[in-house]
Amino acid sequence: MKEIFEWNRLLFNELPGVFLLEVIFRSTVMFIILLLTLKLAGKRGVKQLSIFETVIVIALGSAAGDPMFYEDVGIVPAAIVFLVIIVLYRTVTWLTGKSKKFEEFIEGKTECLINNGKFSVTSFKKETLAQDEFFSELRVKSIEHLGQVKHAFIEPSGEISVFYYDDKEVGYGLPILPALFTEKNKIIPREGTYSCSFCGHTEKQKSGTAKCKICQKDEWVASINTLRIT
Repeated sequence: MKEIFEWNRLLFNELPGVFLLEVIFRSTVMFIILLLTLKLAGKRGVKQLSIFETVIVIALGSAAGDPMFYEDVGIVPAAIVFLVIIVLYRTVTWLTGKSKKFEEFIEGKTECLINNGKFSVTSFKKETLAQDEFFSELRVKSIEHLGQVKHAFIEPSGEISVFYYDDKEVGYGLPILPALFTEKNKIIPREGTYSCSFCGHTEKQKSGTAKCKICQKDEWVASINTLRIT
């Protein structure tokens, strides 16, 4: 009696048993490549999920999907991929619990982007986050200028956490509304309070030109001190 399924093709795709060792090797290499690639892509490339979680989702999704409808992909090699991924997952989880440095490498760490109404320039440079994109995130939170922001952090998930000044503590700050920020200029037209367009340092300036005391840049924007509308 003829079998309903060609079991050897279905399970192994008629491949030799030694090929399963190759599957283990391939899975391990691709897992590491995925991990490093997403690590280089930065937090914003994998917003909400951590880098490690994204690697697991991609790896398991591909391993599960292909044998469902590709007849030339055997079920047993796919199951081996699952087994390898789970072992690697357990290994990485164990290592993150044992080593703080390894945990920070895999998951990333929280970085302070704004401190007391000014950019933390050193931290900002570490992140693959453009100034325009960051300003957009702040505007979504109804922020008009950095004088309203006490601290802002980028979390390991890529989310932006913001802590605000009380209304009575709001001071002059760098405006992030496009219509105001685009008026940045190296020439200060009149005496008043201005913010450095690069780091957000704010101080009174006389008309003419000036360099920022913090970052040594020379483009300025007229500061505003409006209260945040919630």
